Amino acid sequence: MVLLQFTFPKKFCAFGLVLLAQMIMTHLSDLCLATGGSNNPSDDAYPNIVLIFADDLGINDLGCYGRRDHNTPNLDRLASEGMRYTSAYCGLSICSASRAALMTGKTPARLHLTTFLSGRPDADSQLVLHPRIQSFLPPEETTMAEILQRAGYRTGHFGKWHLGGGGPTKQGFDVAVEPNGNGKLNDQEGGKNEFAIVNAAIDFLKSNGDKPKFCYVPHHSPHVAHAAPKDLIEKNAAAFNPLYAATIESLDIATGKLLDAVNALSRPTIVIFSSDNGGLHVPEIHAVPATHNTPFRAGKGYLYEGGVRIPLIVRWPNVIQVGQTINTPVSLMDLMPTLMQVVGVEPAKSVGPLDGVSLKQNWLDGGETGLQPERAFYWHFPHYTNQGGRPAAAVRKGKWKLIEYLDNASVELFDLDADISEQTNVANKFAEQTKLLTELLHQWQIASGAQFGKSNPNADLAAFRRLYIDFDPTRLVADASAVVLGEKWRDWRTEMNKVVAGKKPKLKEALNEIKLLARDGQPHGKKLRYEPESYKNVLGYWTEVDDWADWELSIPKDGEYEVDVHYGCGAKNGGSIVSLEVADASLQWTIRDTGHFQNIIVENVGSLNLKQGNTRLAVRPKSKTAAAVMDIRAIVLRPVAE
Repeated sequence: MVLLQFTFPKKFCAFGLVLLAQMIMTHLSDLCLATGGSNNPSDDAYPNIVLIFADDLGINDLGCYGRRDHNTPNLDRLASEGMRYTSAYCGLSICSASRAALMTGKTPARLHLTTFLSGRPDADSQLVLHPRIQSFLPPEETTMAEILQRAGYRTGHFGKWHLGGGGPTKQGFDVAVEPNGNGKLNDQEGGKNEFAIVNAAIDFLKSNGDKPKFCYVPHHSPHVAHAAPKDLIEKNAAAFNPLYAATIESLDIATGKLLDAVNALSRPTIVIFSSDNGGLHVPEIHAVPATHNTPFRAGKGYLYEGGVRIPLIVRWPNVIQVGQTINTPVSLMDLMPTLMQVVGVEPAKSVGPLDGVSLKQNWLDGGETGLQPERAFYWHFPHYTNQGGRPAAAVRKGKWKLIEYLDNASVELFDLDADISEQTNVANKFAEQTKLLTELLHQWQIASGAQFGKSNPNADLAAFRRLYIDFDPTRLVADASAVVLGEKWRDWRTEMNKVVAGKKPKLKEALNEIKLLARDGQPHGKKLRYEPESYKNVLGYWTEVDDWADWELSIPKDGEYEVDVHYGCGAKNGGSIVSLEVADASLQWTIRDTGHFQNIIVENVGSLNLKQGNTRLAVRPKSKTAAAVMDIRAIVLRPVAE
């Protein structure tokens, strides 16, 4: 029996009773979640989950996806024993952003983590400047590891985190082993430490205990710099890039070793294999390109299909029918809600709305069951990339794919049924379709709180044209040899590196930020109150325009502070005007409709000039357009000069 004990304050009121009830319900909910609801997590009904994640492995890099010059027998066998998705998409075509989307089930645009950490510095060759991104996955975001941990799973991380902050053990992992990306060329480590990672994962899976296990295995391979034994390179001499092919084969060998260990387990185990983004199709670190994503255009760092389409294989013995090929589009963001439902946890009552959807029914019934052919997929990538990509956003709906460049507002439309290689822009031919998708994309950007870069006052138009227009990094077609293609890239690669040499990227550093959480705010008025449920954690019930809240804070020094507000607003409730006040300084912003009050976004609402010392920050509605103003989770103030 669990005994709940509360001390009642002397001046207790009806409001206190409401809070008490909320605390009791939240506590009971957490207890149920922590023990897997009404089920026993030691039962076989709770499968182990092994999630293997490659780094920069493209849709065209495995034999089971049609690649004939790469040797991947273990992954090919895994595909034959389960489901292989041919139209699976990453959250964004760059590593940290994609990993954040995988771990949270949320779009990187919503998280303000939209490129790799720490990002590419600004350069005069850009028409717009990069928006500042988060320097790590915010700790208040709930990861799939945290959900599975609460559901009774033992959780382990083995490999590359690349999400900053305090690391995996601060985001739901009981165990974390993080070898770097440079190992010894032997069967204990591997050129990318693929064997060291797998060996640690196997030890975890074999460890004692009745709990089911979630084993996350994010490899460094085949990210540059590539490394593989000489005999494997010689074996792959006929490949497009022998070194890359050997690196892939070594990853496949390591994966085979892990799969052998999984097959020996007594508990049923779901195995998932995927990659963070498309294959690297340009030279980077090496003088030659790593791979090509034929027939798909471009690769890592781009929103063309070669950048966002990734392999996805799922095996669940005796549940998923073997040998299936699924062509309907899905997203890596779907994995979090899917795994939650597999273990009996409903997303709406644990983390709130997610940008992914559950694939559980598809896994159970097979074929195209439970999937949505006309579902819209979105990407927002407001950065120039090391691979030559430009700031862009995209939407796919059905056969149509629209890409809008954010530095010059140009638009491209492709019919993927007729033109899977995205070679012919039909935006003018299908003007109405272009308009509809553009409006859909813009609505999604607003609802997601997407960031945009500002115009670059020092833009060098000649350099921009040389790097992004005259030489189009997406148009080079793969030759028989990466060496031949590398010669065509050489001058471009040299200048791409030169324009950012000695410069630093811009991040939203946490070192000197002031974070004000909903639970620490003081609500004033009739109905505004703190809602402690794990899927809420907000100041909510903001139904009265005269209700307001304030926080104590200490300003460390005089200066300008930018202000980010983390909030959500239900459908058709947007449009309220809200004021944020600190001493004599204030600013106002208009609340966006985010689609749901727990659909939290991060919006930069402006900046304030503040004086050093202790003070209070107040948030006051000036108008209310519908049922409620918003739910607010946090406010962050950050020195502008740092």
